[in-house]
Amino acid sequence: MHFPEYFKPDGKPVISFELFPPKTEAGMRTLSRHLLPELVQLNPSYITVTYGAMGTTRARTLEIASLIKKEFQMEPACHLTCVGSSRADINGILKDIRDADIHNIVALRGDPPQGSDDFVQPKDGFGHANELVAFIRDTEPPRDPFGVAVAGYPEKHLEAESFEADLAHLKRKVDAGGDIVITQLFFDNQRYFRFVEQARAAGIAAPIVPGLMPILSARQIQRITSMCGATIPPDLEKKLVDAIDDDDKAMAVGVEQCIAQAEELLERGAPGIHFYVLNKHVHIREIMDALPL
Repeated sequence: MHFPEYFKPDGKPVISFELFPPKTEAGMRTLSRHLLPELVQLNPSYITVTYGAMGTTRARTLEIASLIKKEFQMEPACHLTCVGSSRADINGILKDIRDADIHNIVALRGDPPQGSDDFVQPKDGFGHANELVAFIRDTEPPRDPFGVAVAGYPEKHLEAESFEADLAHLKRKVDAGGDIVITQLFFDNQRYFRFVEQARAAGIAAPIVPGLMPILSARQIQRITSMCGATIPPDLEKKLVDAIDDDDKAMAVGVEQCIAQAEELLERGAPGIHFYVLNKHVHIREIMDALPL
């Protein structure tokens, strides 16, 4: 199935997971033997696999996506970024994805490689995600297009000059051929609801799927939010400060927070939830069991 087929009017909420490729063979064994079987049992609609910059884990993205498809009979989506790739490189990657019978791509500009402060457009490559989306659409067989997801930022991308400029860029990505929008993590649902309202006013009609990251560690989420610009509400921040050296306590806070977020989002009409699972499964099972799906 392709992304648009999941998001039918008056359909049930679409639940999806995102994981990242491990960097070691031991990590790959854990993923294939333990993590994936547990996640697949939770019956998400699809699982997306992130994409390492500059070759760090890029080959494993397709390897894991193929494993999800062939061994677990579940639809995967490959992330694809502009980082370090020419048009010819991307064309080759798209061919490999299609040859693996994978129908969905999460198209992103990508973050600067580790050690770099700024994104540098590759030679004969792309500088923006809308260009990547347009290239996918221009080179795919018309009778079998990819499903394409793009990223949205309820609190603005860190590099955007303003929220309005960021929203205009999102519209360019959708207009170029993005089928759905998956948001960056957030912890205040009002930011998502305002984001959707403003996107609709800007003429963006694609489904906007909230992305939620359950907290597993207070220090970890502080580091992640400092890198992506997501804010932590004061009441949640206080609970995390109290759990700064206790990951079990922080996870309990995170699970409670995520369940409350997801329940409200679904009650108020969100088309689904995309969970950033951080390659763990126990907390996701607890969250899924609590949701009225």
